[in-house]
Amino acid sequence: MLMLIFRTFFYYVIVVIIFRLMGKREVGELSLLDIVVYIMIAEIAVLTIEDLDIFFGYGLIPMIVLLLIQRLTAWISLKSPLFRTWFEGKPSIIIAQGKIDEYQMKKNRFNFDDLLQQLRENGTESIKDVSYAILEPSGKLSIIERVNQSKIQGKINGLVLPLVVDGRVQDKALTELGESEAWLLAELKKRGYDKINEVSFCSIDVNDEWYVDKKNEK
Repeated sequence: MLMLIFRTFFYYVIVVIIFRLMGKREVGELSLLDIVVYIMIAEIAVLTIEDLDIFFGYGLIPMIVLLLIQRLTAWISLKSPLFRTWFEGKPSIIIAQGKIDEYQMKKNRFNFDDLLQQLRENGTESIKDVSYAILEPSGKLSIIERVNQSKIQGKINGLVLPLVVDGRVQDKALTELGESEAWLLAELKKRGYDKINEVSFCSIDVNDEWYVDKKNEK
């Protein structure tokens, strides 16, 4: 009995430490890998606790391996947008400028009952009140209700368009806007940024509002 209590306490502490090392993320924001790792760690802990014939520290090895896998993929995901899109998925626009995209709904196995339920949970009275509804990789539906349309709204296929990510210009975003890199640099200079590579992240939204974050700025 004492050994069972000791094992339970030991693995409780270990699991808490490992989850803390994985980083803080809300349950709804967990990636597929996070969920798989969490389930496997929990199973390993339970197995090691229940089987008193197994050395109590035996489960540490696979837990540490899983932690290293999770940290490695998180680092690669941070550095590679392509890997992040492939591994974690990307948001899907279910409603764009008030129009429902049935193809995206079918592709994501998202039906009208799901849509109406999440609209109700958001407090949205009618689909006609929705400007954009975006299905996030986590499965959560982000809903933006209609606002006064800006000049740039018709050019952006979404709510926010990233123009610079990790100091790299997003050429597809400029093409979507019909603008050039010279235009982007001129806009950044207006806002006090002389070089694109000194910008960590830059975006423009449907209301023509800019957000610019400088690298390593404190």
